[in-house]
Amino acid sequence: MIANVKDKAVIVGIGNTTFSKDSGVSELSLAVQAVKAAIDDAGLKPSDIDGMATFTMDSNDEIEVARALGVGELTFYGRSHYGGGAATSCLHQATMAIATGMAETVVVYRALNGRSGHRFSGGVAGDITTADAIHWGWYMPYGLLTPASWVAMFTQRWMHNTGVTKDALFEVAHSTRVYGANNPAAFFYGRNFDRAEYDAARMIADPLQLFDCCQESDGGSAVIVTTPERARDLKQPGVSVLGVAQCAADNQEQMTSFYREEFAGIPEMETAAKNVYAMSGLCADDIDAAVIYDAFSPIVLWQLEAWGFCGYGESGDFVKDGALRTNGRLPTNTHGGQLSEAYIHGVNGIVEATRLVRGTSANQPEKTVNHALVTSGVGIPTGGAILGKMN
Repeated sequence: MIANVKDKAVIVGIGNTTFSKDSGVSELSLAVQAVKAAIDDAGLKPSDIDGMATFTMDSNDEIEVARALGVGELTFYGRSHYGGGAATSCLHQATMAIATGMAETVVVYRALNGRSGHRFSGGVAGDITTADAIHWGWYMPYGLLTPASWVAMFTQRWMHNTGVTKDALFEVAHSTRVYGANNPAAFFYGRNFDRAEYDAARMIADPLQLFDCCQESDGGSAVIVTTPERARDLKQPGVSVLGVAQCAADNQEQMTSFYREEFAGIPEMETAAKNVYAMSGLCADDIDAAVIYDAFSPIVLWQLEAWGFCGYGESGDFVKDGALRTNGRLPTNTHGGQLSEAYIHGVNGIVEATRLVRGTSANQPEKTVNHALVTSGVGIPTGGAILGKMN
């Protein structure tokens, strides 16, 4: 049984910091900047915030962010595990808190010095203090130490099963870069690449080359969520959470599924899609644009299939037909994504999905965006949300 929280929470404020490779400031400073920008965007005061949701990976304690901003009393705070999957999971927590009356105005934030500080491309190293070491132990001895290497294994198997080629991976990476090159806030603003440059880029983990892998970024992002009643009095047009879900599937590992009979699939995202569609009363045909979690280019393809935009093995042809472009069937990652805007573990994706519904994206699609999909993670947690115009 999935509780229906449709239209019970509304995004009213969004904020990003500058995205860079060396912020020169603390992660706390980035968090405060992002949250303050979202508060200002909503036309609120820091004292209006009474709830916070962030990542277990985030180094910024809620009480420190609250004190630095002058927030005052908090009645709710919660954290979601792991990396990018926590983005919509935090939105899920914020939505539940508001729908149940535990808080009225909740900020979701993520801030990190992901290039100048801790670099996730370093993979598994140092003292391991998690039970994930149980499944890591099966493949770490063979050199599979990084997310890129884990996803590369999935991709090789999936390409073998489906016949999808590197042409599709290029289209995902390139369409995303076209958007990023036209987004003044993106790290790769004004810097495009062509197929020759893509093919010549260094191999990271076959078949993933440099432009198939997300950035390592310094920066922060935040969104403010509140009740529909409160939203009607605020500065920006409210963007309603029509459906939100998180999911883990049978025999799931952190980012891999090597225990399963077939590991070239993401059943956890299929379940999240089923639940979000049921909650919202919508289907794939109703989605006008999307922000699809793109830590690596092939996982965009898998998610297109999981959310029903095409059948299994058909995502390659779907994207090569131009579906992800501004005038295509599903304009996707119009901010440049994590591949070309910044890697803020997907929270900048929620910011962009909100912009798409507001009509303020730097790469606003030609058609009206009534419903925008935003996803996060391929692994644990995995989830997504559909955002739409507030009634």
